[in-house]
Amino acid sequence: MAAQEIADLVAVDAKLKKIKAELKAAVLERSSSLMDIFGVGPAGAARTLADVGDVARFADRNRFASWTGTAPLDASSGEQNRHRLSRACNRRMNHVLHVVAIVQIRHDTEGRAYYRRKLAAGKTPMEALRCLKRRLSDVVYRQLVADAARTQQQGDAGPGGHCGATQESSAADSHPLIDTSDQPLPGPAQPTLRPKMPAAKTLAKSTA
Repeated sequence: MAAQEIADLVAVDAKLKKIKAELKAAVLERSSSLMDIFGVGPAGAARTLADVGDVARFADRNRFASWTGTAPLDASSGEQNRHRLSRACNRRMNHVLHVVAIVQIRHDTEGRAYYRRKLAAGKTPMEALRCLKRRLSDVVYRQLVADAARTQQQGDAGPGGHCGATQESSAADSHPLIDTSDQPLPGPAQPTLRPKMPAAKTLAKSTA
């Protein structure tokens, strides 16, 4: 029975590696540099591209942060000054940013340094984590805009973008603004990743 369980685990592991290779190929085929961000793997990059679609749907990084659920909404009452997270956010994207934040905190990165600075400033671990996720939302948005602008300059068919974007992937950047707007967020994105390719072609690309 133990031998059978081990065989099953080996088979599942091989399947996961194959899926990861397919996702990586699809992301790279999309000319995305999201995986340059520390902590963003093929699955996170593919999820981001699939859910975001055309980054031009978002007027700025603050609207993008509202959509990712990393921009707190004002929930102050009387003398209490506090914020709450948007319940209308994209929970899948919020989870992607949460995973990236945890990975950066566990390694010697600018994200960890930023997180520790927030702790030193009196933030609780949860508050510091939320601050880091907000910063990472800006990083992801900036990377998406840069990729879109580069694709436009190359004359390829791709999503719209804005000029003047940089490809910095560090979490330590300009202080993000808090968007407390309750305006409707963009709806679901149109599919941007191509349908799954036949196994032979996929493996050929992943091993190239």
